[in-house]
Amino acid sequence: MSEMITVGDAIARTLEQYQVEAIYGVISIHNLPIADAVGQRGNIRFVPARGEAGSVTMADAHGRFSGLGVALTSTGAGAGNAVGALVEAMNACTPLLHLTGQVEKAWLDADTGFIHETRDQLTFLKASSKRAYRISNANQAIAILHKAIQEAQTPPCGPVSVEIPIDIQSTKIPASLVTAPVKAQTAASVDSRVVDALWAQLKQAKLPLLWLGGGALDSAEAVKKLADAGVTVISSTHARGVLPDSHRASLRAFHNSPSIEAVISACDFTLVAGSRLRSNETRSWTLALPQPRVQIDIDPAAASRNYLMDNTLIADCSALLSALAAKVQGREWGNAQWDALVSSAVVKAEQDLREQCGEYAKLNDAIAQALPENGLLVRDITVSGSLWGSRLFRANGPLMNIHSLAGAIGMGLPMAIGTAIANPQRKVVGLVGDGGLSLNLGELATLAQEKANVTLLIMNDGGYGVMRGIQDKYFGGRQYYNALHTPDFTLLAQAIGLQAWSVERADDFNAVMTEALAMPGPSVVEVKMGQIGALKFAGPPQKTLY
Repeated sequence: MSEMITVGDAIARTLEQYQVEAIYGVISIHNLPIADAVGQRGNIRFVPARGEAGSVTMADAHGRFSGLGVALTSTGAGAGNAVGALVEAMNACTPLLHLTGQVEKAWLDADTGFIHETRDQLTFLKASSKRAYRISNANQAIAILHKAIQEAQTPPCGPVSVEIPIDIQSTKIPASLVTAPVKAQTAASVDSRVVDALWAQLKQAKLPLLWLGGGALDSAEAVKKLADAGVTVISSTHARGVLPDSHRASLRAFHNSPSIEAVISACDFTLVAGSRLRSNETRSWTLALPQPRVQIDIDPAAASRNYLMDNTLIADCSALLSALAAKVQGREWGNAQWDALVSSAVVKAEQDLREQCGEYAKLNDAIAQALPENGLLVRDITVSGSLWGSRLFRANGPLMNIHSLAGAIGMGLPMAIGTAIANPQRKVVGLVGDGGLSLNLGELATLAQEKANVTLLIMNDGGYGVMRGIQDKYFGGRQYYNALHTPDFTLLAQAIGLQAWSVERADDFNAVMTEALAMPGPSVVEVKMGQIGALKFAGPPQKTLY
């Protein structure tokens, strides 16, 4: 007779087969059979987050690097706490498996007041995930798990939630039901006729523009070859570094800088690769993009989603861009004069941003100098993150400047922890504001306990700096509800057992960041902005607001 194991054990064994390195979670009476199996086997690291939002955000960050993030939450309010983080993973197209408990099968959807019960949990998981499944039969648990992982890893990727009643988690099933991993569905090969037609159109252009989004993160080699051939490249903030900032053809992510817009307007063809062309990068879709416009996207529903396209090619960006790059024979577009124009536009955009950042440009430079070349910046939605963090700080490769694409605050710290655990040999700087940090403040304890290699940089301006800027610009300067009572984060970090520094002068940026980043493991640097000076930001550039 076949060995009998619990569904929880079967899940742990299956995740091992997928080479899952870490599970991020909060243990609960409604997920302990899974957690217990993971603990007994001892093959997967379990990271005990302090909240479900933090656990899913950590798994999101991990999944961006590893190809599959895994989070474990409780049911009811526990699963509900994860919704915001699932929305972020959806925006980032992160391959993520979210396992959540459920009440006993007999009481499902019965509205009896069973502990942790919530009405129609599956519906809100469906709304915040790419897909959501309920396991109703113990013998099908692993089959559904395979399907969920396959869906999470099939482009366009995204989080997939699976809810498992607590009695099913403890049910014994034959070990033979633990079957081999299932591969993600692959995109169809690129039709050579499509490549030839696009190449002919691209060759007709004199000054083509390539706009990169997250769908092109795996296209660095092809993009470089096209850029070497003279294609001018601009990226979404998510795709920064696919073409390194230092490349002569890179406009980086200076979408709304006048000097960069002048370059864009001089182009005569736009190729959009795997980008939503999001509102904050296009002034709510009023930024003029040259025509003709061609879009590459794996998702057929993306066609002309935000800009009217002359043609949409349903294909994997990496495959199609690689096929295009293979046709390149030396310099195909532009010339030295055009290179000089691009360079001067980037220099002007950076100078303007440095002037806006004032003293804090020095902080950007101090981090860039002290952080190793392979170091990573993870930034929350905060004034500093939206200004020098997003466009001034270097990006020498893909996924070296990580942030919340959904625009929600509070994800910076857990995202930095997940990034560090996924990249144990690389130093991570987590850039957060005092307001956003307060949403996941408990994860400071996770940072300390897990000894993640993160230097957390807390920009403390005593409130919501972005809101202050918006209220100043659009609400006649009336300032309501944006001032926050904050702790002394330096003392708080030290109380948790973290090495911490406090900075009150811009002249100290270099010394403190050098010391903090040289120290392995977790640390905290609190920048007291009230003493250094204000950093003004009135929200994302838009055609209209309010």
